[in-house]
Amino acid sequence: MQTEEPIILLVDDSQHDVRLTRIVFERAGFKYPLQNAVDGEDAIAYLQGTGHYGDRIRFPLPTVILLDLNMPKMNGFEVLAWIRAQPTFRRLTVYVLSSSQREEDIAKCYDLGANSYLVKPIKLDGLAFMAQSLLAWLKLCHFTPLPLGVLTSTATTTAKKGGKSLESGPMQEKVILGSNSTAEVGGHLLI
Repeated sequence: MQTEEPIILLVDDSQHDVRLTRIVFERAGFKYPLQNAVDGEDAIAYLQGTGHYGDRIRFPLPTVILLDLNMPKMNGFEVLAWIRAQPTFRRLTVYVLSSSQREEDIAKCYDLGANSYLVKPIKLDGLAFMAQSLLAWLKLCHFTPLPLGVLTSTATTTAKKGGKSLESGPMQEKVILGSNSTAEVGGHLLI
């Protein structure tokens, strides 16, 4: 489905980088609020709709995630692995946006399922060009909607953090998903 109103979730712990990115995106013509998660754990809470992110009007599911790698609590590699392990988010578009130019970081991101790897520009005009290019690209893209049908799971989802496995707990509810539909599970609006 082609989107006219892309929702971008920027996952970055640097408030300076977030402020600059917001300004540059606004100047590039991005009309919609750029959503922000301050670290990896916050990004997962946003995607799951837990805590204050349960309000899907204020915090809609993103069309695209711009994901920093070097963050406290849970880094970008761990977030990317978690996203790709979730059936609902497996096809979510994730662009890594990092200052790292290390070949092993780039390769690891693609191995984990990143859709693209962007190096954070050092100069403001480079960031402006990247924002304009990304927004033009988003207008051309067709994004896959969340899966249709029934999702039922009693399996426990795990993600790695600092070498330790994190369990998100079993999902006991049966959720019927359809195109442009909503569902509520455990008091949280999913779609």
